Amino acid sequence: MKAEIITSGTELLLGEVTDVNTPFLAGQLAALGIDLYYSSTVGDNFRRFSGVLRQAWERSDLVIITGGLGPTQGDITREVIAGMLGEKTRVDADLKKEVEAFFSRRGLEMPENNIKQATVIPSAVALHNAAGTAPGWWVEKEGRIIVTMPGPPAEMQEMWHRHVLPRLREKSGAVILSRTLKTWGLSEGKVDELVTPYLGSANPTLALYARPDGINLRITAKAATEAEAGAMLAAREGEVREILKHHVWGADAATLEGVVGKLLCDRKLSLAVSESLTGGRLSSTLSGTPEVAGCFKGGIVLTTDASGVGNENAAAMARSARLQFGADIGLAIAGFYHDDPGAPRGSAFIAVDMEKESRSAEAPGLPGRVPLRISRTINHALIYLRDFIESLPA
Repeated sequence: MKAEIITSGTELLLGEVTDVNTPFLAGQLAALGIDLYYSSTVGDNFRRFSGVLRQAWERSDLVIITGGLGPTQGDITREVIAGMLGEKTRVDADLKKEVEAFFSRRGLEMPENNIKQATVIPSAVALHNAAGTAPGWWVEKEGRIIVTMPGPPAEMQEMWHRHVLPRLREKSGAVILSRTLKTWGLSEGKVDELVTPYLGSANPTLALYARPDGINLRITAKAATEAEAGAMLAAREGEVREILKHHVWGADAATLEGVVGKLLCDRKLSLAVSESLTGGRLSSTLSGTPEVAGCFKGGIVLTTDASGVGNENAAAMARSARLQFGADIGLAIAGFYHDDPGAPRGSAFIAVDMEKESRSAEAPGLPGRVPLRISRTINHALIYLRDFIESLPA
């Protein structure tokens, strides 16, 4: 099945609203094994919208439209679909009652133009909107499908999970399972090079994504049964892990702080941190992570200082934090970053300290503006701590 997404609304073209629906739907379609070939945004113009929809109808099996289902004159999605298919809209009595009930529950009088939200065409099945007044449509005709959903992301996602996703699963006639492996320490190009033999595979598929927490690899397997899909997924995951080895730090919803927290608690080790570059973000991240509960003793936040920053400075900070909080391990980030073109970009140092062992190293040069570099430095520090803990005798 080939899919296409159309987001409707002049406000999207003017930059007044950011499109978050397309990324959400793209991920959902990929998980279903449905190929997304095109996506486009069109304003509230009947002629241009009709042209975009007709092109999508001719080249795609599934067209998903978000937006344009409101009660105003600019909401023209229903009219565009009806015009392209040569069908007339009519008011559905049950839908009208639903819209009227929505206003009645809130003690409001329903404007007359809201009645258009209760219209359908003969080939459309209405999709109930539990979060608003605009029902969606599921249209099947000539072997193709058009799905319309509201533009507000909360309403769209609710409708997707309740009504659209189950229908598409039935259409696919297969079980689709996905797993995302998360890596750190390799560039996107290097990961691509290492897993090249599997990138061309049709089933399971393998795709790469650059994320703030490293390069992610999503494996998707499709089979007639869950057991078959699971076996295919596990086999490919094993192959990828064997290639990337220790660079894989987690999977799916795992976080670096969660992985490190579990390691600490499993080994009954406590942690304290000191940071002079990250403004308390490392301490905040750790203290808000359930997996670290009981293992994180506290943190010291110092001012960023360009003078005297280096391995020795970071090591001293790690030792000080460990001793002050009575922790087993001290972790420190010391350094400074600048965005000013004429100033040095700065550098960061990471240190880990235990009673009988101390290690420190300069963090790798990281691209991007200061906030992004700080986030990546925190991730690097957590990976550094993970490697340190794993190197300790069991």
